[in-house]
Amino acid sequence: MADSLASQIITAIGGPENVRSLTHCATRLRFELVDASKVDQNSLEHTQGVLGAVPQSGDRYQIVIGGGVATVYENIMHLPEMAGVGGASASGDGQKSNADVKAEARSKARGKVAWLDSFFEYLADSFRPILGVLLGASIIIALVNLLISLNVIPNDEASAGWVFVKAIWKGVFYFLPIMVAYNASKKLKVDPWLGGAIMAILMTPQFTGLMDAKTTACVENAALGTKSCTANIFGLPMALSDYSGNVFVPLFMAAVLALVYHGLKRIIPESVQLVFVPFFCMIIVGALTAFIIGPIGVWVGNGLGVGLAWMNTNAPFIFAIIIPMLYPFLVPLGLHWPLNALMLMNIQTLGYDFIQGPMGVWNFACFGATAGVLFLAVRDKDKDMRQTALGALAAGLLGGVSEPSLYGIHLRYKLIYKRMLVGCGLGGVVIAILGWLFPSVTAAGQTVHGVTTTAFAFTSLLTIPVFNQMWVYAVSIAVSFLTSFLLIITFDYRTPEQKAEVLARAAANQKTAVSSAEAKGAAPAAATATATATATKTEAPAAAATTVVNAPVAGHVISLDETGDPVFASRALGEGVGIQPADSTVVAPVSGVLQTVAETGHAFGIKTDDGVEVLVHVGIDTVKMNGEGFDVKVKANEHVNAGDTLVVVDFDKVKEAGYSTTTLMTVLNTVAFASVAPKTGVDVKAGESVIDIQR
Repeated sequence: MADSLASQIITAIGGPENVRSLTHCATRLRFELVDASKVDQNSLEHTQGVLGAVPQSGDRYQIVIGGGVATVYENIMHLPEMAGVGGASASGDGQKSNADVKAEARSKARGKVAWLDSFFEYLADSFRPILGVLLGASIIIALVNLLISLNVIPNDEASAGWVFVKAIWKGVFYFLPIMVAYNASKKLKVDPWLGGAIMAILMTPQFTGLMDAKTTACVENAALGTKSCTANIFGLPMALSDYSGNVFVPLFMAAVLALVYHGLKRIIPESVQLVFVPFFCMIIVGALTAFIIGPIGVWVGNGLGVGLAWMNTNAPFIFAIIIPMLYPFLVPLGLHWPLNALMLMNIQTLGYDFIQGPMGVWNFACFGATAGVLFLAVRDKDKDMRQTALGALAAGLLGGVSEPSLYGIHLRYKLIYKRMLVGCGLGGVVIAILGWLFPSVTAAGQTVHGVTTTAFAFTSLLTIPVFNQMWVYAVSIAVSFLTSFLLIITFDYRTPEQKAEVLARAAANQKTAVSSAEAKGAAPAAATATATATATKTEAPAAAATTVVNAPVAGHVISLDETGDPVFASRALGEGVGIQPADSTVVAPVSGVLQTVAETGHAFGIKTDDGVEVLVHVGIDTVKMNGEGFDVKVKANEHVNAGDTLVVVDFDKVKEAGYSTTTLMTVLNTVAFASVAPKTGVDVKAGESVIDIQR
C-alpha cells in the first residue's frame, strides 16, 4: 500500500525528528524545523496533493495543500511517529519547478529580512485562526440583507427576533479585539488567555460606562461620527474610546505584553510564576493599555482610515483602480493583512468600509482566470488541472478564498497574471465610474463615492448582498471575472512547451485507455471507431503524408538524452532531436500552420495538414531572455512552408547570457505513429531530414 500523503510529507520534510512544531492556516502547513536543509524540496513538489513547497526565513517552511489542509494536518498529527512533537496547534482557518515561482515571488519582500518576515507573520497569525468565524458572520449578514431586500423578513430592529439574529454576527465583530489579542499573544509565546483577559478590561461594562460618567468630559468627532472622552483616574487623565471591533490596539498591546511577560519570567522564580507573572502583567500592561496603548492604537487606526477615506473621496478613480491592481501582488507575499485590518477599523470607526468593493474586483478577476483554466483543462482532457481548478474555483466563488487559485495555479503559470491584471484594471475602471455616478449613502446619511459595506465580507457570490449599491458591485465583479476568463481561454495560460506536454500526456492516456479496452475484448467499439475513421477518410480529401521532419537549423545532431534538458530527455514532449547550431537562421522543419509562436521567440509549434505536430525550441531556458537576441519573422496561425524562416537568433548573445544554444525539435504527438525515428550523430544543413515517421 502506498504511503499516505501525511507520511510522504513527513518523510520529505526530514522526518519527525526534524519537526519542532507544526500549525496550519487556511491553505498551508506551517513547519518550524530543526534544520531546513534536510527538506527534500523536489520530492515535496512532486507529491500528489501538495500544491507548493515554500522555504521561509530561518528554519521555517510552508507546504501549500489547499482547502483540505485541516484534514492533512490531523492525519499528520495522528501518525505514530509524530507523538510528542511540540507546538501542534490547529488554527482552524488556514520547475524551475512550479513552486519555485511562488518562492521567488515571496522572496522579493519576504525571506531575506528576518524581522520583516516575522512582522508580517505576526500580523497574519493574529487573524488566520478567526477567518472561519469572520466568514461565517459575513455570510449571515449577506443572507439577512438578501432576505430583507426580498421582503421575506422585515427590517425591524425593535423586534426580539431581529435583535437575536443581529447578535449572532455582531458578537464576532464586537469581541474581535479579544480574539486578536489571544492569537497575537500566542504567536509571541505568551499565555494567550492573559492577552485576551487584558484586552477584555477595556470592554467591560464598568470601563465603557466611564464614558457616561458625570465627571467625564466628551467631544463629538463629526468626521468619524464617534465620541472621544477623557476621564480622571487617580488624578491622571485617561482617554476613553469604544474599543469594540478595534484590531490595532490588541496588536500593539500583545507586543508590549510579550516584553513584560518574558522579562518577568526571567526574574520571578519558576515556582511562583503561575501566580505572579499574570498578576504583574495584568496590572502593568492593563494600565499601559488603558492610558497609552489604547489611545495610540485608536489614533493610528483612525488616521489610516481617514487618510484612505480622503483618497477615496478626492481621488476615487485612482483608489478604485489601484486596490485591485495591487492585491494580486500583496496576497502572495502576505502583505494584505494591514489592509484587512483597516477594513475592520473602518467599520468600527466610520460605520462602513469602502476598500472591500475594489478588493472584490481583484478577487473575481482571480476567480475568472481560474474558470478559464478549468475550461481549457476540460477541453484538453487535463485531469489533474481540472481537479485543481475545480476545487480552487469552488473555494473562491463560494468562500471568497483566493489562496487555492494563487498557490495551486496562478503562481505556477506566469502568463496568467498578464491576463488577470487586465481584468483587475478593467473591473477597477468600471467600479470607479459607476461608483462616482451612483454614490452610496451610508446609514448616517453620508454620501460616499464608491461601493460600501457595513460588514467584513469575504468577497464571494454569497456575500454580494452585503454591499451598498449592490448592482454597481455586481456589474464590476462580472466585468473583471469575464475579462480574465475570456483572455485565458483565448490566449491560453501556458507556454507552448507546457501546452504540448499536457496534450502529449492526454494523447498517451487516451492511447493507453484504448489499448486497455481492446485487451478486455472491446472489439465492437474498436470496429465502430475504425469504420467511422474509414468513412471520414473517404469523405475528406487525404492530405499528403508527412514522412520526414527536416532540420530547422544547420549544425550537429544529437539525441534528446544528450541535450541536458530533463523534460525533453524524458520524451514527455515526444521523440525528437537536439541540434547544436552552426547558423543563426531557424527555419520551418515542415509545412503547416503555426499553432503557437512564443512571445519571446524561443518556441514554435507547427501542425501539418495531415496532423503531425512539431515543436521547435530554440535553446534551453532561453525564455528567460525575454526575446532579447530573437528576431521573429512569423506570427501565430500563419501557414508556413518547409524552409521558411521562423526566427533569426543571435546565438552569441545566448551564450553570453549563460544559456545553452542547443535547438530541440520533437514530434509532440509521437504516440499517434507507428515509429518516430531520429537520425543523430551527423552534421546537417537546414532542410535536411533528421526524423523519419512511419504511420
